[in-house]
Amino acid sequence: MERLVQAVQELSMARDLPQVQQIVRTTARELAGSDGATFVLRDAGQCYYADEDAIEPLWKGSRFPMETCISGWTMINRQTVTIEDIYADDRIPHAAYRPTFVKSLVMVPIRSLDPIGAIGNYWADGHVASGDEIRLLQALADATSVAMENISVHDELERRVVDRTADLEQANADIRTLSATDSLTGLLNRRGFFDAAEVLLTGARHTGSTCLVAFVDVDGLKTVNDDLGHVAGDEVLVQVAAALRTVTRPHDVVARLGGDEFCVLVVDPPVDQRSLRDRLVARLDAVNLGRDGHQPLSASVGTASTSDLPDASIDDLVLAADQRMYEHKRSRHDS
Repeated sequence: MERLVQAVQELSMARDLPQVQQIVRTTARELAGSDGATFVLRDAGQCYYADEDAIEPLWKGSRFPMETCISGWTMINRQTVTIEDIYADDRIPHAAYRPTFVKSLVMVPIRSLDPIGAIGNYWADGHVASGDEIRLLQALADATSVAMENISVHDELERRVVDRTADLEQANADIRTLSATDSLTGLLNRRGFFDAAEVLLTGARHTGSTCLVAFVDVDGLKTVNDDLGHVAGDEVLVQVAAALRTVTRPHDVVARLGGDEFCVLVVDPPVDQRSLRDRLVARLDAVNLGRDGHQPLSASVGTASTSDLPDASIDDLVLAADQRMYEHKRSRHDS
């Protein structure tokens, strides 16, 4: 699951298709423990084997008609297919497989409603993909679909910049708005957070994992801005971002939603909600501008978990964590 979480974050930052292909082909093999993986794109009426990672060459750079290729069958029928013995299945073009090591395979569509590609995994020996393997691969395919759609939007905006020089300034602003990264802190921004969190929450439900959301509000930032200026306030936000990184794992999702609000998504958290909240508060309380008599900086934190809200969407979890953050803020002020 950690490998999937890492891949989803990498995909959320990918800015071109080759990056996506490299992430997907290596991750797919690792998730399924397979001997090979392919990244297949739907190209008009053909399946284009754009990339691969395998113990021996497969079909990279080749094109096959949709109707004669198992990846095409997966896209046309919008279904995952698992084949233990490829030579016992008449959907397989046996002539194309004989020169390869492949004996078994699983193929999952990229985007279930109108597939734009497929991810294939292959084994040199007889293998039946488990339910967990299939769920992890489908979650990877879902994240791949989001990444490809984001890249498509980004590329379209760049084309408009080239074609319409009069709109260059606005187009650049649109591209920056669509970026997944907060330029000040280097964390994910709101859009990047919800893109990554939605996919991770779906993947966690497939595998029975728990997701925990922590909503962090920086107390005292307005005072810093008023007394020391916005440059100092920006420095505080950068320090808060660094502090959040020190108390989270590399594959956790950490984002600045805007202003003085931050959000963290943890899959399979190593501690309970209270322990995580206390850890965040303790670390953030240490981020302190307390020079010249100015009040220390601290934070209020609220948490929400799928263990308490099993059917909640990512929006529901963030809202619940936000409400509990205000309860925490009031309790700190009252004490």
